[in-house]
Amino acid sequence: MSGILIKNGRVIDPKNGIDEIKNIYVKEGKIASTDESHEPKIVFNAEGKWVVPGLIDLHVHLREPGFEHKETIATGTRSAARGGFTTICAMPNTEPVTDNEIIVEYIKMKAEREGVVNVLPIGSITKGQKGTELSNIGGMAKSGIIAISEDGKTVSNSALLKTAMKYAEMFNLPVFSHCEDVKLSGSGQINAGTNAALLGLPGISNDSEEVIVARDIILANSAKTKLHICHVSTEGTVRFLREAAKSGQSVTAEVTPHHFTFCDDDIKDYDSNFKMSPPLRSKKDVEALKQALTEGIIQVIATDHAPHHVDEKNCEFEQAANGIVGLETAVPLSITELVKQGVLTPSQLIEKLTVNPARIIGVDGEKGHLGEGADADIAIIDPDCEYLIDKTEFASKGKNTPFDGHKVFGKVVCTIVGGKVAFENNY
Repeated sequence: MSGILIKNGRVIDPKNGIDEIKNIYVKEGKIASTDESHEPKIVFNAEGKWVVPGLIDLHVHLREPGFEHKETIATGTRSAARGGFTTICAMPNTEPVTDNEIIVEYIKMKAEREGVVNVLPIGSITKGQKGTELSNIGGMAKSGIIAISEDGKTVSNSALLKTAMKYAEMFNLPVFSHCEDVKLSGSGQINAGTNAALLGLPGISNDSEEVIVARDIILANSAKTKLHICHVSTEGTVRFLREAAKSGQSVTAEVTPHHFTFCDDDIKDYDSNFKMSPPLRSKKDVEALKQALTEGIIQVIATDHAPHHVDEKNCEFEQAANGIVGLETAVPLSITELVKQGVLTPSQLIEKLTVNPARIIGVDGEKGHLGEGADADIAIIDPDCEYLIDKTEFASKGKNTPFDGHKVFGKVVCTIVGGKVAFENNY
C-alpha cells in the first residue's frame, strides 16, 4: 500500500513526549508505522527540519459568507496551508452572522468543496451579534460548531452572557471571549501612552480589556463553563489568568504573534497596518505576555487572521479597519521572537500551536499529535531559514501586515492534510 514517508526529520510531538530524529509514515490519511517496507509513493527528506503535527489556529476570520472581497474560504485555507496550519477555527462575524445551523452547514460545505485545510466553525453568542437575544446554540452544536464567541464584540449584558455560558456547558462548548469594554475604549485608536500623545491619536487603556476579563472569569466560574480569553494584550490580564490558574478554574488564553513581537512604540507615520483590536501595548505588557507563555499561563498562540481589502487600510488611520493577516507569518514570528530568544523551547512552541488548541476544542484524540492512528495532518518547518517577509507572496487576499520586509527565521516547506499534500515549497 502506497503512502508518504517523511524521513530524517526532527520529529517534535509534545503530546507523546517525542523530540528526536526519526521517520514518520502516512498511510490512508493516518499516521502509521515507520516501517519502510510499505513502499511509500511520496518520500520527503526532512533532514535539518522540524516535522510537527499540523498546526491548529483557534482564531481565524475567513470572511465568507458576506465579505468575499476581503477573503474567501478558498483563499483563506490556502493561506493557512502556507503557514503550516491544517485546522483553523472560523469566527462568526460574517454576513449573515454565523448564528444558526444553516450558516454553519454552509461554511462546512464550502470548506469541503473549496478548502485545502480543515475548517471548524464557531457560532455567535447572540443573534446577528447584536447582544440582545441568544443564538440557536443547541442547533449549531448539533451541526458541528466547536465553540461560541461574539468575537469582534463583547456581550455587554452580563445576565445574557451567563445564560449563554450555561448553554455552552450543556453542549460541552468553550466560550471564546473578546474582552473589550467599548465605553472605556471609546474612540481610541492605539494604546494609551506616550506614542499616542506624540501622534495625536486617542488612546485605549489597558483597563478596557481587563475589566471584561475579570467579569468573564467570574461569570464562567459561576456557570461552570470552559472559558477561553482571546488575543490577550495586557499585563493586568496575565495577572487575572494567573490567579484563575491558582484557583483551579478552567480558563485558557491565547496570544497573537503581533502582540508579542511589536509594541506601541513601533507605530510610526500613521501606518494603519499597525491598527488592530486590541491595540499593540507597551514594552512592559509585551514582556508580561512572553513570561506568561514561558509559565504556561497563556497556553495557545493564535493568529486572529483578519484580512481586509486594500481600500479599508489605505486611508486615514482613524478611518482604517482593525486587524492584520497572520496565518502566513505566525511560524516565522514565533520562531524568531520566542525560540531564537529563549522564551520557549521548540517543543513548548509546538505544544502551543497543536496540543493545547486541540484539547481546548476537543479534537485532541485525532489531531494535534503524531501518534499512530492520528489524522495525518503534518507540517514540515525549516527553523533556520532566514529571509524577509514578502506580503506579495501571501496566498491570502489580504496583504494588510506590518511585517512586510521584516527579517525572520523559520519557513514552512510542506503542509500535509489528511495524508494529502496541501502546500509544498523548496522540495
